[in-house]
Amino acid sequence: MVNTDGPGRPLRLAVIGCGARSNLARHAPASGLGEIVALVDPDAAAISRGREALSTTAEAFASTADLLASGAAIDGAFVLTPDDTHAEVAIDLLRAGIAVYVEKPLATTTEDADAVLQAAIDARAKLYVGHNMRHMAVIRTMRDAIARGEIGEVKAVWCRHFVGNGGDYYFKDWHAERARSNGLLLQKGAHDIDVIHWLAGGYTTRVVGMGGDTLYGGIADRRDNSDRTMPEWFSLDNWPPLAQRELNPVIDVEDLSMVMMTLDNGVYASYEQCHYTPDYWRNYTVIGTKGRLENFGDTDGGVIRVWNERHVYRPQGDLEHPIVGDEGGHGDADLRTVTEFLRFVREGIPTETSPIAARHAVATAAAATDSLRNSSEPRDVPALPSGAVGYFEGAGDPVGAAHTAPTGG
Repeated sequence: MVNTDGPGRPLRLAVIGCGARSNLARHAPASGLGEIVALVDPDAAAISRGREALSTTAEAFASTADLLASGAAIDGAFVLTPDDTHAEVAIDLLRAGIAVYVEKPLATTTEDADAVLQAAIDARAKLYVGHNMRHMAVIRTMRDAIARGEIGEVKAVWCRHFVGNGGDYYFKDWHAERARSNGLLLQKGAHDIDVIHWLAGGYTTRVVGMGGDTLYGGIADRRDNSDRTMPEWFSLDNWPPLAQRELNPVIDVEDLSMVMMTLDNGVYASYEQCHYTPDYWRNYTVIGTKGRLENFGDTDGGVIRVWNERHVYRPQGDLEHPIVGDEGGHGDADLRTVTEFLRFVREGIPTETSPIAARHAVATAAAATDSLRNSSEPRDVPALPSGAVGYFEGAGDPVGAAHTAPTGG
């Protein structure tokens, strides 16, 4: 329910969840399109951190229900709460007619992801999912090279994800618990599965997963870290991995996992992640009918090399594209993603991200996680409920490179 009084005024925004990811919302005032008017978190200390991090004196609420009951004029909300709460919070906001930005993953189960889509459809509300990697320079440069035909028709996409900070990022809080995250193949892998789908031009229909808790579960030093946030315990000195201390009391997710995927357009793909590598970056290989490309580094200063002539070994490739942007990680992409969301809410512009694609990333990862926990039995990815594509997707783009703004909301 965007209030149009004063077409030039910033959108009034709520930040739901004042944890480590809440700093994403700082890009709203920086864009000039939005202002933070409400913070929601049950923890008073988190509210204080949020106010400091976002430089705001916004009104505080203990719950989304309290925010909605207050009658506060809200145009949009950032849902930055733990993953297992995304669906419930987003559905309540959408039903109230509030435009919603949900941090990825959209949900931790396919059923919850579908419920969020349905809530947006029923309320004719705007839904945006923060798959910021679609705005990262490395991904856009690869996609542009594919679009130019440098490697021909895509036939395979491989991604190796070296999660060098995994022990600090994912094994000292709720991320380490199946009940909260489902698993890291979903929580972390949803990013890359979405990218694989985007680069390949199709969605996964069948998966085989494999993986296990191969390291962190054997570390006995545990601590309840609910009184702290990740920046307080993170250090590059926490090395080697077996020297990690104060891990989450419950660890029942995999620290090494992989999935093989069959896509609906005949493309084959694979994704692998390890949470105790010494380095932290993603390596993509895309193979087509006329060549292949591969990235070396995934931020500013890295390169994407293309091989499209026949030879035995040429490490420099036949073409080379520099990666320009995202020097400090995905900060540049975060700004572009938030700005796109705000323009989508205000102007109804088509977006590079897609709720449909976000749902497919969750469904693929959830099916793969079920497979790896059940003797790597193949799993079919549940089909998208009817009606969703017509509401969210733009004509001529079956994999969500853009989606049409709803007429209401």
